[in-house]
Amino acid sequence: MSERFDPEVIPDGGEPGRTVTERFEARIEMNVPDRHNPRLHRVMELINGDDDLYGMWIGANVTAIERLGMTDHGPVHVKIVMNIAVRMLRLLAEAGIAPSVVTTYGMDAADAEVVVALAALLHDLGMAIHREGHEEFSLFLAQEKLRGILPEIYEPRAAGILGQEILHAIIAHRAGGTPLTLEAGIVRIADALDIGKGRSRIPFEAGSLSIHSISAAAIETVRIERGEQRPIKIVVEMSNSAGVFQLDQLFRHKLKGSGLEPYLELEANLEGETEKRLFREFKL
Repeated sequence: MSERFDPEVIPDGGEPGRTVTERFEARIEMNVPDRHNPRLHRVMELINGDDDLYGMWIGANVTAIERLGMTDHGPVHVKIVMNIAVRMLRLLAEAGIAPSVVTTYGMDAADAEVVVALAALLHDLGMAIHREGHEEFSLFLAQEKLRGILPEIYEPRAAGILGQEILHAIIAHRAGGTPLTLEAGIVRIADALDIGKGRSRIPFEAGSLSIHSISAAAIETVRIERGEQRPIKIVVEMSNSAGVFQLDQLFRHKLKGSGLEPYLELEANLEGETEKRLFREFKL
């Protein structure tokens, strides 16, 4: 039986005035199903022992939530993105789709899991500096962290190669980014799928009334399943038809050019009877 992860939906941050000690006391532990991948397990040990890195995630959330009124970009977000990314990579591997570090460098699937996990965990570090240009800022912050993590697991040559792959996946998640590897495409899509209940609702509940916030509030759950026609099936449950905007406009934009278009199928279902039913099922 394959390992599964159920994303947490606890909004992180949004309480200005807490001390550094108070913020660290609410620390989120990073974990991902890793019992078959000792390299990924070691990554989690190193990540969870790094106070400096956790401080960057706190800073990213202060910028996003407390100063800009945006959605979570901190530890809960990156943990969810990491687990979605690893889940997608494993489903692709089951379908015989080889990761780029395998086809290009002769590494194995365990190394690809390290790439997507670390890229997901480090992709928004630059938010601690500023929203504008945060993807670029994330690169030099992530590189510093990778120089401490990867040599603990790999010999120098492999560590250098994997560091480059991780940095590519980080920069490719930006708007208009062009993923050139399977791993980078996975991280880009996983980042776009952290939209379940309790996640993208923060601006809406703060009074931000726009099609973006209202449609985000309509998304209840997102599940990553084995596909029927393609390797991966994304199932989205919605409480209001406004949620289609998230999928047809925002998610479609992330999917285009990701390299994962041939491997994904998406199905959205409208639950409940709280509005005039405009549709029952949406597929992309």
